[in-house]
Amino acid sequence: MKKLNTWIPDKEDSDFSIYNIPFGIYSDANVKHRVCSAIGEYIIDLFELESRDVFDINRSVFERESLNDFISLGKPTTNKVRAKLQEILCDDSSFLKSDTSFFGKVFKKQSAVKMLMPVKVGDYTDFYSSIDHATNIGTMIRDPKNALMPNWKHLPVGYHGRASSICVSGHSFYRPKGQQKPADAEVPVYGPSKLLDIELETAFVIGKQTQMGDTVSTDKADDHIFGMVLFNDWSARDIQTWEYVPLGPFLAKNFASTVSPWIVTLEALEPFRVKGYVQDPPLLPYLQYKGDRNLDIHLDVYIKPQNGEETHIIGSNYKYMYYTMEQQLAHHTVNGCNINVGDMMASGTISGPQPGEFGSMMELTWRGTKPIKLKDGSERKFINDNDTVTIKGYCKKDGMRVGFGECTGTLLPAK
Repeated sequence: MKKLNTWIPDKEDSDFSIYNIPFGIYSDANVKHRVCSAIGEYIIDLFELESRDVFDINRSVFERESLNDFISLGKPTTNKVRAKLQEILCDDSSFLKSDTSFFGKVFKKQSAVKMLMPVKVGDYTDFYSSIDHATNIGTMIRDPKNALMPNWKHLPVGYHGRASSICVSGHSFYRPKGQQKPADAEVPVYGPSKLLDIELETAFVIGKQTQMGDTVSTDKADDHIFGMVLFNDWSARDIQTWEYVPLGPFLAKNFASTVSPWIVTLEALEPFRVKGYVQDPPLLPYLQYKGDRNLDIHLDVYIKPQNGEETHIIGSNYKYMYYTMEQQLAHHTVNGCNINVGDMMASGTISGPQPGEFGSMMELTWRGTKPIKLKDGSERKFINDNDTVTIKGYCKKDGMRVGFGECTGTLLPAK
């Protein structure tokens, strides 16, 4: 990729380099909600910028409470906006650089604004596509020799989740309550979950709708994927263990999910494509694909106790996914299921082959038998009340860095 040089001061380790230019929604004391992008430590108010007819599109699309209408303009338009921003930010003679008054209207410190939910999510699907995660969980709850279910290597397993409880980074939520069946009990009990877990995930956002009966092939899937976010699919393991047979997760998952506020476009991620797993046995033709379709996204997870210091607990990578986003979308639509702009599809827990790369507390502590120690000396088997969990992610290659910002949520005591 061509080297880009911006006149905006930027740090080498910034998530929001000139190679990124993500999209989100912000508010502050004077703005209720507007579409923005980011560069370095600034957000870029696209509504203010378009007052100079920079993009030649209807300015009102930048004063919405979600990105859905902007995304619906289509990739030819949204990619043009991103490219134009890169052009302006690399032009030393840009009016934005010389007009200090206008600069102050368009550029605001990220620390001075509040980021909102980036899209209105109509439907949410969660997949189960990491072979290391599926093997670990299957080993714990079934026979290690038959950790994977018979269908797992033939299709990307998924389920439809709850869109209404997906919240943007920075939120807090109450410890969920429900039925559990302790190993030593003959009947189920009711109460707060004792095994509240995280799930390190990403999600992709649909950018182009289909009609009922339409299918999306793996080679056309990228036309329908606008970009990606970080995602924490909080899980109540004790509730899940009791309820998941025969229809899968329900109350164990639908109480809260956390999403990062910035959507990183698929175009920004393209330079970081890598080979995926060798899929054996071979998949049916509709799931086969050509080229390098996985992504090298480094992922980190941190736990911060109330009034305590943050501890790094996981370092993993999206490249460990067995199934690609393109395969997930092809499978999702192969039966004619329609998709809409803003729909969110999560990867499923992302685990690597090494213990430090496991994407959940269930795996890290091996169902609580191997507690992890935090910097303050306390131990964790699962997530404690008032713990704050943060996911971070970035791609890095040949001097380019593209990051996602933070995906942070705090667990409160049961209500």
